[in-house]
Amino acid sequence: MQKVFSSAAEALAGQLADGMTIMSGGFGLCGIPETLIEAVRLSGARNLTVISNNAGVDGIGLGKLLETRQIAKMISSYVGENKLFAQQYLSGELELEFNPQGTLAERIRAGGAGIPAFFTKTGVGTIIAEGKPVQEFDGELYVMERGLVADVSLVHAWKGDHEGNLVYRKTARNFNPMIATAGRVTIAEVEHLVPTGDIDPDHIHTPGIFVSRIVHAPDAVKHIEQRTTRKRATAEAV
Repeated sequence: MQKVFSSAAEALAGQLADGMTIMSGGFGLCGIPETLIEAVRLSGARNLTVISNNAGVDGIGLGKLLETRQIAKMISSYVGENKLFAQQYLSGELELEFNPQGTLAERIRAGGAGIPAFFTKTGVGTIIAEGKPVQEFDGELYVMERGLVADVSLVHAWKGDHEGNLVYRKTARNFNPMIATAGRVTIAEVEHLVPTGDIDPDHIHTPGIFVSRIVHAPDAVKHIEQRTTRKRATAEAV
């Protein structure tokens, strides 16, 4: 089966539709599938539900899909770096399902593992638990959370081979590996595309069985979400 496509648009061809659910990997601006997100923007697909830890920042990553009003609902844990995200939510233009970050990660992991629901103590007694089943285990209350599955998962990997085996670097390992397992179709953009067999099996984070399509995305821009600097210490004269 040929998994490698020549462009993000070709990799997404026939996979997008209005009203579908998309998962997008990455953490902040680290490891976001920016090339694939741009292809989603160009496709014009609308009324999307997007599952992602956050929505990038204004004008970068999923922020581009907010600008074009292609996202109808976000299932996220953090919105603080995106002014448009907050603005659309507060104005009622964007539906938002907030999740504690660990709960969101586990909901995605559970979906990828075929687990329809699980119980957690996080959120018990807060608005997070409103409308959800609460059950007692060993004298403690737990709230039930549903696993999450997407029509299409989009991930970014540092390295991948032609069979779809993927390796992530550092912070990009937040959310990308679990999102890769939780899509009915998973499409990966990889910075370094290598021949099958070049990756040490012990170094593979996502086995190729989870990946349907691959696009080579070299020279990925490494955005800095917040740049913090300080004055250099001046060496004392001897």
